[in-house]
Amino acid sequence: MARWMIDPDHSVVAFSVKHMMITNVRGLFTKISGAIQFDPPEMSHVSVEVEIDVASLTTGIRKRDEHLFSPDFLDLERYPKIIFRSTRAEALGGNRCRVAGDLTIRGTTRAVTLEVEYFGPVTSPFGGETTIGFSATTSLNRYDYTVAWHEPMEKGEVAGENVEITLDIEADLAAD
Repeated sequence: MARWMIDPDHSVVAFSVKHMMITNVRGLFTKISGAIQFDPPEMSHVSVEVEIDVASLTTGIRKRDEHLFSPDFLDLERYPKIIFRSTRAEALGGNRCRVAGDLTIRGTTRAVTLEVEYFGPVTSPFGGETTIGFSATTSLNRYDYTVAWHEPMEKGEVAGENVEITLDIEADLAAD
């Protein structure tokens, strides 16, 4: 099976969570690494390992980012990485599949399922590499990962419990 290395310069993990139950706060993790085992277009045999550097998180507001790095949320000092390892894939037809796997945040591992769309392969005009792309989405409850800070409000709490996640990944065919 072909091995594809995630291109950290062209890959990002985005998240969105409700703030005060009235709006969404969005952020990005900009430092992603890992590998994908995949022979296009065989979607049922995708295997993925992704490592996300928690320190690369940005919401555009330094004070908020510092709070997210604290033990209240991601606890950067104790848990500098978020890790996903796939356990199985299910082809859905065309360029779509579901990839199930184990997601580890703050030392807690839970099963998640990613809804994945595949693009490519293409030949890069900037060096001739063969490149593929994936867009994947999932939703999780932050309390399942011990990200449990909360400030109650009249209706709900300041930070929502459900987090929407989107991964946009480019990966280059690894040299033999």
